[in-house]
Amino acid sequence: MKESELSTEPIGQNLIKLISNLCFSVFVFSVLIFTVIAVTYQPPDPWLESAPALTKLFSQTENATFKNDDSILKTGEDLVAVPAPAVPPALALNPITETVIEKSEEKVSNLSLKSHCEDVKVVNCSDPRVLLTVEKFNLKTFKSIVFLEYQTPVNGTKADECDVAWRFRNKKEKSWRKYRDFRRFKFAIGENCTYKVVHASGWHSGINARRPRNRPNTTRSGGNPKLAPPIHDEEINDTIPTLGSDMNFRKGKYLYYARGGDYCKGMNHYLWSFLCGLGEAMYLNRTFVMDLSICLSATYNPSNKDEEGKDFRFYFDFEHLKEVASVVEESEFLRDWKKWDRGHKRKVPVKKVTTYKVTPMQLKRDKSTIIWRQFDAPEPENYWYRVCEGQAAKYIQRPWHALWKSKRLMNIVTEISGRMDWDFDAVHVVRGEKAQNKQLWPHLDSDTSPDAILMKLKEIIQPWRNLYIATNEPFYNYFDKLRSQYKVHLLDDYKELWSNTSEWYNETTLLNDGQPVEFDGYMRVAVDTEVLYRAKARVETFYNLTKDCKDGINTC
Repeated sequence: MKESELSTEPIGQNLIKLISNLCFSVFVFSVLIFTVIAVTYQPPDPWLESAPALTKLFSQTENATFKNDDSILKTGEDLVAVPAPAVPPALALNPITETVIEKSEEKVSNLSLKSHCEDVKVVNCSDPRVLLTVEKFNLKTFKSIVFLEYQTPVNGTKADECDVAWRFRNKKEKSWRKYRDFRRFKFAIGENCTYKVVHASGWHSGINARRPRNRPNTTRSGGNPKLAPPIHDEEINDTIPTLGSDMNFRKGKYLYYARGGDYCKGMNHYLWSFLCGLGEAMYLNRTFVMDLSICLSATYNPSNKDEEGKDFRFYFDFEHLKEVASVVEESEFLRDWKKWDRGHKRKVPVKKVTTYKVTPMQLKRDKSTIIWRQFDAPEPENYWYRVCEGQAAKYIQRPWHALWKSKRLMNIVTEISGRMDWDFDAVHVVRGEKAQNKQLWPHLDSDTSPDAILMKLKEIIQPWRNLYIATNEPFYNYFDKLRSQYKVHLLDDYKELWSNTSEWYNETTLLNDGQPVEFDGYMRVAVDTEVLYRAKARVETFYNLTKDCKDGINTC
């Protein structure tokens, strides 16, 4: 009996040791896994998705679940994660606040209207108190606007009217860009012989205070229809920078991306890749060589065909990009490069990089004047954004702050918002291909029917409010049922803002060497997005109108 007890004792001890070793191994393995996750974790991108998720989104083109939402376009001025840029000193203006107005009132406190002021029939528009009255009225009426600068009021068409112009920006836009409005005000004499506004007309109604229009040269023999005289926006300066002398070119350091598989892809794909290249150039402290000619994907074209030769400046703010990043236009760069090589025996040092697997970290100490990345591999190996994957994602920060929408498009956004007096709500209605795909979005079509939308909006938005509908629904009359409860506004209600008599048309035609520019689908998305973001109350398709997941079934 004792012998059996002695023989079983080592077995128990061994079993305990085995269990202990197994538990320790599990612990060590868990720590190892946690460490790997901690090292490889990438913080969320401003798009609120991780870099691998977006990479998957852009590379898996066959699966509709991963198709990006092309009905909304975010750029630097929309993203919360992007810090507000510093205002250039030349453009710095102090906002007009209640404190500023009170100080101005103190300076004119000794001025008074003549006796029996209630009998005054003619308003002296140059009187400083007229402007102060308008400033106080605007500050109280337009809460979402920052007023920056006023011009001296001028006479309106009637004795009790004045036209006033000012410059402003919207509080919801994370940029320092300024816009212009001019309105007509009707005045009366209030208590203590002070002015008061009894009526304010709508957007751009104060035509006597607008900027003077330049009259175009016309000929009697011309057979072309007359266009409206262009009003040039002096704040837009998107001229192409030059490198100057040969020595300036030679002293520079450049990062040159050859055209890759991103060409003619969706615009969000293009931006993801473009900002990767620009981010690498910033990391390497080099000037980024950029091709201003881009290809617009068929998704945004009425012809449903890819369209080459679109100018980057149609869509984005090239002036702002030049101010915050070192860039040079491709044709200027290539011309200076060839000029140098023809005029000098010693050629420009060039390092050709044939694969994205050569990381930015490996190129950090390269002394070549030009680093030339080439993307000749098959898709998706030839996408620019592949450069910023893996370990490179820890070093390359996409400079979202450098990318703003075109000021010309933003002028249209401002005009639409201004016509609604900045007092509107909005609903974003996603339909199109997603509404047709019942397998991935089974309820979207019915949930975005006019009846369903109206029922949902009644719970959120007060009746007879201005309601802007940002949508990819192609049929204009689709939302007519909502007009029984709301003042409905659609983008197509403002077609004159890009017609052949518009400021946008004249300026883009001039930019396009005299050839008219089509207001394409991408521009529509950009404008819809920005008007949507300026609404006081915003209703989204996903999370508000439907329970379907944004990226397809079972992806919430």
